[in-house]
Amino acid sequence: MKKRPEKTPEKGKQMARKEAVTNLRQILIWRRDALRKALAGDLNSLRELRQQTSGDMLDAAMDTAQDEINSQLAEVESRELSHIEVALERMRDGNYGLCEGCSEGIPMARLQALPYATMCIQCQREAEKNGNSLGSGANWQRILDVGMAESEVSAGDLELD
Repeated sequence: MKKRPEKTPEKGKQMARKEAVTNLRQILIWRRDALRKALAGDLNSLRELRQQTSGDMLDAAMDTAQDEINSQLAEVESRELSHIEVALERMRDGNYGLCEGCSEGIPMARLQALPYATMCIQCQREAEKNGNSLGSGANWQRILDVGMAESEVSAGDLELD
């Protein structure tokens, strides 16, 4: 009878990580599809709201406020969708789970908490401390103030309590 080769602890970790990445891929695909549907619905409802004529000033104000909320929600969902697309692309390319900063493996606990993370916590902290973009091309130093007709406000211009 042939003796079955024993799994080494390192090989077991690699297999567990592959299985976890496969599960994360399914979660990312599910979330991507849900966001796409939500964005399609949000954009359709925005179009419908703009086509309706309001009865009085209060209705117009309420419609404008609802448009603003829907627009901001669509922006957040769109940003998350973009991060998910990048993560799925990194999976296809074979570099998912590798830190863009140090090229080390991102801990699985971080990926499970934030499946589209592109940096390990240490590199992420360094990037934030240095004011660099947070991976995947996101630029959090700029904030678009929707209420001020496309004028950009730097994060440094904001007062924090």
